[in-house]
Amino acid sequence: MSWLRCAFPRPGATTRLFCFTHAGGSATAYRTWSESLPPSVELHATQLPGRADRFTEPPPDDIDTLADELTGAMLPLLDRRFALFGHSMGATLAYEVTRRLEVRGIAPARLFVSGARAPHDSRHRPAISEYDDERFVAELAKLGGTEAEVLSHRAMREIVLPYVRADFRLLEAYRHRPGPPLHTPLSVLVGDADPVVTPAQAKSWETCTSSGFSLTVLPGDHFYLQPQRERVVEEIVRTLAG
Repeated sequence: MSWLRCAFPRPGATTRLFCFTHAGGSATAYRTWSESLPPSVELHATQLPGRADRFTEPPPDDIDTLADELTGAMLPLLDRRFALFGHSMGATLAYEVTRRLEVRGIAPARLFVSGARAPHDSRHRPAISEYDDERFVAELAKLGGTEAEVLSHRAMREIVLPYVRADFRLLEAYRHRPGPPLHTPLSVLVGDADPVVTPAQAKSWETCTSSGFSLTVLPGDHFYLQPQRERVVEEIVRTLAG
């Protein structure tokens, strides 16, 4: 099954934007973004195992395996300029994929990371994946997002909770491997009221690149990018154009 979904193909696009979803998310998280992107940008969103039409597939064992698989899936699509965007867990994945691509001598035009602490700060991530259902759902509710809304319905928990837990387990087990900073320019976006990462903590991503760096703070919590979609896409398009 395909790891990447392109809801609105644009054969004439000069740039591809690869979007990596948050823990518990699916490719549909980015479905409406194409409406705000110019015709020159074609969006591909990740679809991880264990959810949506990949529901019967087992989740990967670790972030490294997941990054390896996604890198391989992207390679045939890197015949033109491209950029990566990842939110929350997707930020960690996008970063690890960028590392793998640079080893191959392939560099994105830009890496955009959102709502996440820098990879070397992962040791401070609380382990909530082993909480009982009630406490786990309560922690997710603090973050907001559509998964928290779905999990408020008991009938849906049996379906959704296993893959959301699996994603959090992957993220909690992740340990950054030291290495040289990226050559890829890096843009960080964060909500000013995000309970996961403060703007000051988000700035520590700056050490992950030897190239250009920017930090954009927008109003909102961990899922600020849902109500702020237009501004997020605008920032991506403006940065890539510059």
